[in-house]
Amino acid sequence: MSDSDDAERLKALEAKIAKLKAPAEVKDHSEEHYSQAQLAWRMVIELVAGLGIGFGIGYGLDTLFGTMPIFLVLFLFFGLAAGVLTMMRSAKEVQMKQQSAANEEGDARGD
Repeated sequence: MSDSDDAERLKALEAKIAKLKAPAEVKDHSEEHYSQAQLAWRMVIELVAGLGIGFGIGYGLDTLFGTMPIFLVLFLFFGLAAGVLTMMRSAKEVQMKQQSAANEEGDARGD
């Protein structure tokens, strides 16, 4: 090895060290908080929508057939299950986005 190769490797190493010692960017947590609030409202709306649709279908069928509480209760449970499944799908979507962002951040740092 020559001295010029060692000098280049040394400069590259110093550049990496300086990059790691540089202060990290300060994140604006207000945007993160806002997105978490949006997610919470989205989940609440999905649950309530599922319950509302189940109530409407159950009440309509009970009125049509003249059997008051049977279909109402049945479709309320179906609506609840559909709302919870939709909430779980939304949570999984957000989790995948956070994991991909963390992986991209790790790749950008060179880990």
